[in-house]
Amino acid sequence: MAALLARLCRGIPGLRAARLPLAVAAAAAPPLRLPSAQPGPPRPLSFSASELVRSAPVPLQPYLRLMRLHQPAGTWLLYLPCTWSIGLAAEPGCFPDWHMLSLFGLGAVLMRGAGCTINDMWDRDYDRKVVRTASRPLAAGDISTFQSFVFLGGQLSLALCVLLCLNYYSIVLGAASLSLVVTYPLMKRITYWPQLILGLTFNWGALLGWSAIRGSCEWSVCLPLYLAGVMWTLVYDTIYAHQDKRDDVMIGVKSTALHFKEDTKQWLSGFSLAMLLSLCMAGMNCNQTFPYYSAVAAVGAHLAHQIYTLDIDKPEDCWKKFVSNRTVGVLLFIGIVLGNLWKQKDLKNAKKPLEKGS
Repeated sequence: MAALLARLCRGIPGLRAARLPLAVAAAAAPPLRLPSAQPGPPRPLSFSASELVRSAPVPLQPYLRLMRLHQPAGTWLLYLPCTWSIGLAAEPGCFPDWHMLSLFGLGAVLMRGAGCTINDMWDRDYDRKVVRTASRPLAAGDISTFQSFVFLGGQLSLALCVLLCLNYYSIVLGAASLSLVVTYPLMKRITYWPQLILGLTFNWGALLGWSAIRGSCEWSVCLPLYLAGVMWTLVYDTIYAHQDKRDDVMIGVKSTALHFKEDTKQWLSGFSLAMLLSLCMAGMNCNQTFPYYSAVAAVGAHLAHQIYTLDIDKPEDCWKKFVSNRTVGVLLFIGIVLGNLWKQKDLKNAKKPLEKGS
């Protein structure tokens, strides 16, 4: 019926250009056949740190970004020296203390978050002038200075609870690092070596991990391990600083990247060599074995490749190289664990000749 009415209207002069009522046109149209819905592959679940932050409640997201929870590379770089120390302090033939590893992991998240909060409180005016940092919560005005100060108090309180789970020696030793945490962000205004201060701060766990297991520091092991960590930080944070060197010049901020300039690779090579020698010294002083020194060699190869292929004028390459340092820390930790297990084998082999001689 609707089709017949449409044909009649087309035959009437003056109505050819007229539009039929919507109901009539709809009735005249052939039935629309929708393709059957084909279920696509399910969207893979993402468990990345950035995805977790994005899925958090909106009011909570600025605080999570303030503590850099969406960028876990820095947390790993703070945590890994702790794992080295805990691993080296384990008894021969034993795995590291998993309770301590977990406790230090939580502490690393909290203290790295506290450090980032302090850094952003000091640098909020600088961060607004740099494209890469302008979106940080304090610089962007997503949260106030007072709110960040209260949040900092919460992080430090939780970190203190973690510290109080350790022995008295470690509590005092851990508390001593707080002055470095607070003053580090100021160093970029004073010296071209803020990366050195960061190294002294970030690698405190190389001392604390051993004392948490043994009750005090064995300085012949802990100091070379700490020095190795400081040299490592000078490598990766100098690379990191090359991302912002143009902006740093404009706003008057100092860094080793600006100090070393085109000689950066030579300096990084020297720091890497010092790191490897310090790791060998720490290993010898705690009777480490073949797997440990194999891991040190692998670390050396990784650093050599990293430095050789580095393009200090490409920020994206600097970021890629910076993040890859997590692999350096994990390689060394695996070598420590396997080297410690190897000690048990060496002890058994040493006992056999004694038993035969008796």
